[in-house]
Amino acid sequence: MRKGFLLIFSLLILQLLSNSQFVSNPTASFQNKKDTLYFSKPNLFKTLGQFPSNMLGLVKTPFKGDNCVSMIAMAQGTVVLVTQDQYITNWVKKISLKIGLQAETRYKDILKIGNKTIIKVPMNVNSALYQLGEGGTSMLLAGGFWIYGKANNDWRAEQTAYDLGETFISMGISIQIIKRITGRQSPFKATEPGGLWHPLPSFSTYQNNTSSYDAYPSGHLATMMATVTVIKENYPEKKWISLLGYSLIGLTGWAMVNTEVHWLSDYPLALAVGYLSGKLTTMKHKKPKLKARMIIL
Repeated sequence: MRKGFLLIFSLLILQLLSNSQFVSNPTASFQNKKDTLYFSKPNLFKTLGQFPSNMLGLVKTPFKGDNCVSMIAMAQGTVVLVTQDQYITNWVKKISLKIGLQAETRYKDILKIGNKTIIKVPMNVNSALYQLGEGGTSMLLAGGFWIYGKANNDWRAEQTAYDLGETFISMGISIQIIKRITGRQSPFKATEPGGLWHPLPSFSTYQNNTSSYDAYPSGHLATMMATVTVIKENYPEKKWISLLGYSLIGLTGWAMVNTEVHWLSDYPLALAVGYLSGKLTTMKHKKPKLKARMIIL
């Protein structure tokens, strides 16, 4: 099954890049409807240097202009979902049972070092969907872009790999900070309907019983949203990226509620952080209001 996933994602990368107009001209600008995307020679150290500005942007951007309205709407929606979380979880599990979607996650270890599992294979659909958001899939995609970019002198592909890495750093740190501030119980650890919140647990308490404090927000969905956002922003001409990416995000979100890893209300902020992280990373490639349709430098 794991080989199947590797093959599928390898084919998706090849499909994504096979008709790319950047392959024979690595330094190029692509005219979109509103912006021109510019990709210069990738520089890993320059990319990593964007981290402080990305973190600052994650703090400042939600409070700028119309973003405030979106943030308030997200907060209100989250509050409503929190009040209905237990009912929603019960409903999702009931429907999943009817359609034969097993709630438990089951894996087969392929490679272990000591007690640490390095490679595991999902043994049912729910586990496969859950695994999509664990980070390994996104890193596989980043590695695929990097290899393709190096092999074909395609700077857009190589930069996309670096953009994914840059985004994972800012997104991951932000999500972990919020998790440690909010301290929400995961559904399978809940001691009352909807789960309890224990804000600011001590470092040792959090580390020793993580599932009792790390439900909010979902790191899985934040990772998936960040990945989709970076790829679709760097390849705006590939319209199927959004459809495929958002569909997988939705299915993974359902699977995690079904397996009682997350509440539905854990998702809005996670999706917002993932989306914003990806946008902040990729916006440096955009130069608005350039008139040329295609500029080869």
